[in-house]
Amino acid sequence: MEHKAPEEYDLVVIGTGPGGEGAAMQAAKSGLSTAVVERYRYIGGGCTHWATIPSKSLRHAISQMTEINKNPLFHAAGISVHLSFPELRRAARSVIDRQVEMRQSFYERNRVPIIRGHARFLDPHTIEAREENGAHHRLRAKYFVIATGSRPYRPPDVDFHHPRIFDSDTILRLDFTPHSVTVYGAGVVGCEYASMFRNLGCKVNLINSRSKLLDFLDDEIIDALSYHMRDQGILIRHNETYEKVTGVDDGVILSLQSGKQVKTDILLWANGRTGNTDRMGLEEIGLKPNQRGQLEVNEHFQTALPHIYAVGDVIGFPSLASAAYVQGRYAASHIVSGRCEASAVRMIPTGIYTSPEISSIGRTERELTAAKVPYEIGHAFFKHLARAHITGHTVGMLKILFHRETLEILGIHCFGANASEIIHIGQAIMAQPGSANSLLYFINTTFNYPTMAEAYRVAALNGYNRLF
Repeated sequence: MEHKAPEEYDLVVIGTGPGGEGAAMQAAKSGLSTAVVERYRYIGGGCTHWATIPSKSLRHAISQMTEINKNPLFHAAGISVHLSFPELRRAARSVIDRQVEMRQSFYERNRVPIIRGHARFLDPHTIEAREENGAHHRLRAKYFVIATGSRPYRPPDVDFHHPRIFDSDTILRLDFTPHSVTVYGAGVVGCEYASMFRNLGCKVNLINSRSKLLDFLDDEIIDALSYHMRDQGILIRHNETYEKVTGVDDGVILSLQSGKQVKTDILLWANGRTGNTDRMGLEEIGLKPNQRGQLEVNEHFQTALPHIYAVGDVIGFPSLASAAYVQGRYAASHIVSGRCEASAVRMIPTGIYTSPEISSIGRTERELTAAKVPYEIGHAFFKHLARAHITGHTVGMLKILFHRETLEILGIHCFGANASEIIHIGQAIMAQPGSANSLLYFINTTFNYPTMAEAYRVAALNGYNRLF
């Protein structure tokens, strides 16, 4: 059987999640002939369909219901809302549909064709995209960007076909509101879903294989998160490893190596992720993913083959949609010009949608102490802000770490309502060159009153006063 000559492009991007979209749009706008390959029916990747967008839409729906039920005004009027998990989940559907429609228009406006099928390398410059019905397309390109994302890690001894055992991709199919939930894995996904289920009124067991939650965060933020999760009624068990998972008719029994057994209505497995690199023919062209299915890249996101780049979750940490998009743009810019502004991929904030939210950028106290940097701390506790009293969100704080001598901002850490929005004010100042990145900006700037942004002035004055 003869094959048609492959279609020729400057760049082929594999995957249409944030990393793939960022690379494709930047390349197309820079004049490169660009195509993307997507194996699913709809574009957007896991971010749009199984992870960020649906989970954050679900969280917002749960938060709205919780706000109504806690608000004394509604309580006095006898108003309360009690929606089931499936009803709350359906609120995300319209958001996903709008996101897909919007992203589809990006590719159409920039004349980037979307080729359907699972991509496999035939040689270092040629791939085949094969659809489920057997149809296939061959594409040849000077450069490639692999942005295939990741999926939840599934240990072979856990039966994910059991109707009460879920991972973060399948939990959105849950068709009832459980009375009790065990979340195995206390990373970002595990902590976010533990908060959501607790806000639904479920009994929650959060099983952590490590000694503390989210140990890449600043210690004070970790302590605050642990305290408030426990205060909300979440049972956290640290330093525990599973021995066996047994699905039964009315729930799931989690047997731990410590000898404990935990039985709940459902189990959410949230322990690790695997890069989507299987069946891509990577080994045949000299690219070997690590044991987690991730690709190793250099500072320019080039793999061992310099014309093949990889971005997003397929390369591991930080595994953020925002980071993936910036990495994709960086890779495309590097292809076009051979250089790019490195600060774009260094100054990426962390956003964690627990209850309350967490967001941070820059270094932690632990890192600064280890590096022997003379730093000082400025705090603003939300309970002291008028805006927090107005909204009723008084739990939380803003923390600024700055150099004692130069007043340079070294790190900003926020815990509380709207933390993922508040962080960007500090991010903008930290990105300024030289002396413009200074604590004095926050001291000398007038903030609207009452606002949550005012926390920067309060924290800056608090820290500045510690110097004298």
